[in-house]
Amino acid sequence: MTRMNYGFIIDNRKCIGCHACTVACKQEHDLPIGVNRTWVKYVEKGEFPSTRRIFSVQRCNHCANAPCVEICPVTALWQRKDGIVDFDGDRCIGCKACMQACPYDAIYLHPDDNTAAKCNYCAHRIEVNLAPPCVTVCPEHAIIAGDMEDASSEIAQTLARHQVQVRKPEKGTRPKVFYIDGDAASLNPTYAETPEGYLWSEIPKRVYQIAPPRLQDAESEARRVYDQGQSHEESWGEKVAAYLWTKSIAAGIPMVAFLSMFVSGELQFPLVLSISSILLLMVTTVLLIIDLKQPRRFHWILLRPQWRSWLTRGAFILIGFSLFLGLNLFDRLFIKSETIFAITFYLAVLFGFGSAIYSAFLFWQAKGRDFWQSPLFAVHLIVMALLAGAGAAIIIDDSTPGVRGILLVSLLLHGALIALDLMAVHSTNDAKIAARSVYRKNWPFWFGAIFVGIVVPLILLPLDITGAAGQTALIGLLMYERVWVRAGQVVPLS
Repeated sequence: MTRMNYGFIIDNRKCIGCHACTVACKQEHDLPIGVNRTWVKYVEKGEFPSTRRIFSVQRCNHCANAPCVEICPVTALWQRKDGIVDFDGDRCIGCKACMQACPYDAIYLHPDDNTAAKCNYCAHRIEVNLAPPCVTVCPEHAIIAGDMEDASSEIAQTLARHQVQVRKPEKGTRPKVFYIDGDAASLNPTYAETPEGYLWSEIPKRVYQIAPPRLQDAESEARRVYDQGQSHEESWGEKVAAYLWTKSIAAGIPMVAFLSMFVSGELQFPLVLSISSILLLMVTTVLLIIDLKQPRRFHWILLRPQWRSWLTRGAFILIGFSLFLGLNLFDRLFIKSETIFAITFYLAVLFGFGSAIYSAFLFWQAKGRDFWQSPLFAVHLIVMALLAGAGAAIIIDDSTPGVRGILLVSLLLHGALIALDLMAVHSTNDAKIAARSVYRKNWPFWFGAIFVGIVVPLILLPLDITGAAGQTALIGLLMYERVWVRAGQVVPLS
C-alpha cells in the first residue's frame, strides 16, 4: 500500500481574506468564541498610495517532525500513518507543553474542556473521502489539500509547478503547510509592527515587556492590521517558575551535603536537611500538579507514559529522587545501618542531579521558544541547584562544612552565566528579542535577581551575616526564575 502524506497549500495570489475558512472550521467543530483552528492575519506594507495588503491563513502545519508529539507526556497528540497530526482531548492532562513546543502557535486550550486542541485536518472527513470544509468553502480555491505522495493529486502537481515557502523552516519541523507567493511580512511573526489595537476588533492580550523590533524590507514598512489568532505567550507562568525554584532547593541540598564531604572528610547529611529536601520535593510535586488544566489526570503520566517526553522522564526521575530520600530517612529513623545510609544517600545525590538538570531537556523540547534553547541552561541549572541548596542549608543548619564557600562560588557562577546568556551572540532574532526583554527596563531582574539575589549576599557573606545572605540569595533566585520563564514567551509565534 502506497504511503499517504497529507498537506495544505495556501495560494496567496488568490486569497481575499474573507474568513470563510475560519467560519467553516468553527462551524464544523463547534468551536467557542476566542479560539480558532484556522484564522487569517492581515499585514499591510508601504505608505499611501503605494500600499499592499497581504492575507496569511494560519493553522497547524502537521509537521513531519512534530515537536508537539515529542513533548506530550501522555500521547494525547500523535502522528497518523497518513501524516496528519491528530489529538485526543480525553487523554490530555493540560500541561500546555505542546503549546510551548509548537513554533506556529497552532495549539490552544479549549476553554470548556481545558484540554489541548488544534486543526486535525478534519480527519473524520478524510476517512470518508471528503475534503476539509475550509477547502470546499473557499470561494477562490486558495486552499488546496490532499495527498502529496499521490502524483496525480492537485496538491502534488501544484507543488511540482510552483515555488513555495513554509513558516520557520529553520526549526527542522518539516512543516506541511506551503505558501505560494508567501511574504516574510506575514509568515514571520516579528517582521510586522504589532499595534495596540485593531480598527474592527480587539487585539489578543500580549505580555511583551518590550515591543519586538520591526524588520523592514528594501521597499516599505509592514504592520499587522488584523489578527484573530489565539495568543499563547505566557502558557507557563508563576507556578512553573516556583516549581523550578523549589526543585532547585530540593535537589541542591543533598548535592551540597555531598560536596561538603570533601571539606570535612566524612559523610554528613543532617536530619533537618534531609527532611527539608523531602518537604520541598513534595511542594514541587504539588506545583506541577496544580499547574495542569486537568490535575485529576496527573497519574496518567505514570500509567500512560510517552517516553520521548522529558515531562515523563522528569516525573520518573523525581519519583526516584523522592524514593531514595525517603529510604535514607527511613534508615536513619529505624534501621540505622551505615551501609544503607551511604547507598541511599549517594543514589539520592545522583537522582537529585538528574532532577536539577532534566528541565533543561524539557525546555529544549519547547521548540517554539528560541530563548529557552540556550546550551548554557543545563550548566546553569546545576549552578542554581547548588546556590539554592547552599542558601537553604546556610539558613537551616549553618554548621554544614564548606556551605559558605559553595554559596559564594555558586553566586559568582550564577552571575557569570546570566551575563553570558544575555550578552552572547544569539542564533535567532527571536532569542535576541527575548534576551533584550530581560535587561531593558526590567526592575524584577535588576533589583530582584541581580541586586537582591547576587550583590546583597556577596556583601553579607564576608560580614558573616550568613542567614540573611542565604535568604536574599533564595529570593533573588526565585525572581530570576520568574523573569527567565517569562522572557522565553514574550515573542509572538504567529
